[in-house]
Amino acid sequence: MNLPPEAPPHDDLTDVPGFAVGHAHDLEAVTGCTVVLCPPQTVGGVDQRGGAPGTRETDLLRPMHLVHQVDAVLLTGGSAFGLAAADGVMTWLEGQGRGYRTQEAVVPIVPTAVIYDLGVGRRDRRPDAPMGFAACQNATTGIIPLGSVGAGTGAAVGKLSGMPSKGGVGSASVHLPGGLVIGALFVVNALGEVIGEDGTILAGARDPGNPEVFMPSLDLLRQFHQMQLETPPQNRGSHTVIGVVATNARLNKEETNKVAQMAHDGLARAVRPAHTLFDGDTIFALASGEVSANVNLVGAYAAEVSAVAIRKGVIQAHTFGGVPGKER
Repeated sequence: MNLPPEAPPHDDLTDVPGFAVGHAHDLEAVTGCTVVLCPPQTVGGVDQRGGAPGTRETDLLRPMHLVHQVDAVLLTGGSAFGLAAADGVMTWLEGQGRGYRTQEAVVPIVPTAVIYDLGVGRRDRRPDAPMGFAACQNATTGIIPLGSVGAGTGAAVGKLSGMPSKGGVGSASVHLPGGLVIGALFVVNALGEVIGEDGTILAGARDPGNPEVFMPSLDLLRQFHQMQLETPPQNRGSHTVIGVVATNARLNKEETNKVAQMAHDGLARAVRPAHTLFDGDTIFALASGEVSANVNLVGAYAAEVSAVAIRKGVIQAHTFGGVPGKER
């Protein structure tokens, strides 16, 4: 990837001024959540392309809707149950006086997306309001822990063989001339595999007979097609890559939605296959409005840093919850 020579301080989303990221997790239950706290007046957008999403407050991010500003974005495990963690984020933000001001109350705006991680750990314990609140308390503008943390605690990739690889949280950033910064943070929990720039499988379905060997998902899908199976029944609806792209660019709501759309190109470069019927692939875009920028440039680099973040999400993930990854 040919990025400009300026080396970002952290190489993660917190390189974008004003944004903070916090994790909280339950290691026994093997699940967790990750919050991105936004600076005031941050404009939000979203692009949802997978066939099995679990989301909250996404419609208001689309053009022709009243609210433009976003206070936080929550990425969480627990499938649809995990949406409850957003209540804790709202409570924390309310305590900070952050939100959309109505006559009666300040209402924090917290769009949320989930991954399915109920197949590991304890499926009866999912992210909840206290965990969402704790993620806000843990938020930092410094270096973000990556891998098997936060919403990536129970993530896995390559579930087609019944023996997946560990997924996790990845993040990356790029600094461009004029002070423009673009960062991405992803939770990688894909049906297929994560591939490097050269096409090498970084993490994916493992051969049950030889766990050191990855089985290409396209080969597996061809086998299922020949057996007249859409995908193994136990794997339906149990995948999703979700992420946030943040920038200090000055963008309106339509442009921010365009950046979210273009960022999916990075997802498709790093995940094979992407946007299946059984994935809930969703990307949020956030723009804090500090630097004048061309939306096409922002969107193009959003795709680049998204691909890097996704790859880092599996490279940094360690063996946990019975799912093999890198060793500590």
